[in-house]
Amino acid sequence: MGKFAILKLAELCQNSSSHCIARIDTFATKPRIHSFYIAIMSTEALSATEKPVQHVNGITVRLVGDSGDGMQLLGQQLTNTSALLGNDVATFPDFPAEIRAPRGTRAGVSGFQVQFASHEVHTPGDTLDALVAMNPAALVTNLADLVKGGLLIVNEDSFEDKDLKLAKLATSPLEDPSMENYRLIKVPMTRLTKDAVAELGLSAKESDRCKNFFAMGLVYWLYGRNMDATLRFIHGKFGSGKSVIADANEKALRAGWAYGETIEAIGNSYNVAPAKLSPGKYRNIMGNQALAWGLLAAAQRSGKELFYASYPITPASDILHELARYKNFGACTFQAEDEIAAICSAIGAAYGGQMGVTTSSGPGIALKMEAMGLAVMLELPLLIIDVQRGGPSTGLPTKTEQADLLQVMFGRNGEAPLPVLAARSPGDCFEIVQEAWMLATRLMLPVVVLSDGYIANGAEPWPIPDVNQLPPIKIEHPVADTHSSAPFKPYARNELLARPWAIPGTPGLMHRVGGIEKEDGTGNISYDPENHQKMVHIRAQKVANAAKLLPPQQVHGPQSGELLVLSWGGTYGACLTAVEQAQKAGRSVAHAHIRYLNPFPSNLGEILSRYEKVLIPELNMGQLRMLIRSRYLVDAVGFNKIKGKPFTVTELVEKIFELSTSPTRESAVRSGK
Repeated sequence: MGKFAILKLAELCQNSSSHCIARIDTFATKPRIHSFYIAIMSTEALSATEKPVQHVNGITVRLVGDSGDGMQLLGQQLTNTSALLGNDVATFPDFPAEIRAPRGTRAGVSGFQVQFASHEVHTPGDTLDALVAMNPAALVTNLADLVKGGLLIVNEDSFEDKDLKLAKLATSPLEDPSMENYRLIKVPMTRLTKDAVAELGLSAKESDRCKNFFAMGLVYWLYGRNMDATLRFIHGKFGSGKSVIADANEKALRAGWAYGETIEAIGNSYNVAPAKLSPGKYRNIMGNQALAWGLLAAAQRSGKELFYASYPITPASDILHELARYKNFGACTFQAEDEIAAICSAIGAAYGGQMGVTTSSGPGIALKMEAMGLAVMLELPLLIIDVQRGGPSTGLPTKTEQADLLQVMFGRNGEAPLPVLAARSPGDCFEIVQEAWMLATRLMLPVVVLSDGYIANGAEPWPIPDVNQLPPIKIEHPVADTHSSAPFKPYARNELLARPWAIPGTPGLMHRVGGIEKEDGTGNISYDPENHQKMVHIRAQKVANAAKLLPPQQVHGPQSGELLVLSWGGTYGACLTAVEQAQKAGRSVAHAHIRYLNPFPSNLGEILSRYEKVLIPELNMGQLRMLIRSRYLVDAVGFNKIKGKPFTVTELVEKIFELSTSPTRESAVRSGK
């Protein structure tokens, strides 16, 4: 990579605004966290609490309210602050599909779940240690996930008769006897927030909008979170122009913290020590953000300009938003009039010799299918990113699902195979698109990358890579052979069956492209039946050759045994955690997570043969299981969930226990009892 490209990547990774960065050194007995925050103004340090502090290994908290209550903002700030303190973090944002859902209703509840811990975590948590609910609808739709004895904080000002009616409740849930199962803290957040900002002369509506920062301040006190980073965020976001809004949010934040310190109902706060992560420099990153940055890195590594064409669709739109911020990195973003225009323009960029990328979700991918077949016939490098959501049709736009696998595998007319890769976590999105671009350019074909809503909106600490260690993606374009009078052959093949990527306008390399079948070698239009069969086999073999460029499948746990859990996509964290818990319980179980879905890793069949049973958990009706059973003739067992929510570790552990033999029973069988 050139020095300029390296400097630009380093600038992106380390100086992106409004995100925390922590450096972990190894020369101390315990990892030392050096943190800083990109901000405009400095603020005073937060005073330490005078109440007792209980030290815990991890906390899972969910913040819920109306979609206009700022729960996503609250959750993002809690996530960034926890990452800044050195905790490992996993998140799960959950919000309604409507831009402005009906206020106070169950359908309009927006939530953000965060697990922060002093150890490595892979999921946002199954159950909640604390629930912060801003209204009755938020409370009743989330209470079931709060553990018995868990902390329940509610805004009691929002439990009036009109609020209960909107939530379809006859009586207040706060008066229900079941509340005795929880540590209920009723806080008049609306009134206290108005009191805190009274001197600023805000309207009642403006004052009410600050109550999420009051809740944030209370949560920060409860879990020992420092307010400095959030105060700088407030003044960076709201400080220009009408700075009174920034002052109001700061006063509300500090009032919430002070309330926690003074109220007698909460006797102590909690502290979560920094996690012992691998040495390096970390920042918090979301899946869609990582996809965007990975595309920028791939473009820099290959010396290509990034042309990104997309039509807005949930949950993929944030990739377009993120890339639009980095035009100085050579990224060209195009918001097309529809999905077909988006992919066709990306194909045009690829034909012109640049990095063509298009993204969508399930409904948009369906519209792109004919053009994807065109890209297969043209044999041009192209990336198609599918951020999956609940379907079919409009389906569940803001909920996660893994139901597009068969669509991207077989959704085109004719024999039109494509490589398919799938990210496993938010941070992995950065790597997966670079691998996809490598495959696309080495094999001269379109490549599909699968993500999903859970990965796209989730966040985790991400070790910033050393850009000096990112190897170049070598791309060679042919030039005319001045020593030969033979015509240029645009469909000549190398050892991987890839054709040359000839740039239009290059002297001596004039050639035609199009959707009609091509003659092998010359690229001329051909209706010859033998040639058609030959070209179909060549295109299929080219996809199969991708396995030669990809690493073998890895297995976590025993290399043979009773049960193998085979997962893909966003189920990685839950499956890994569940398998590790089962292993600690003495079960003979291993885990293999597939990132390469077409072609499968070259050693996958051999791995499957070493286990008595194979369990495939999926957020669909069993699409990977269908492919595995047909390809390897393995009687895999499916575990399927289609609720718009990710797997919990608990339900996976129960399924693993159901399919595996307990240590006690296994010992009894061996002894003949």
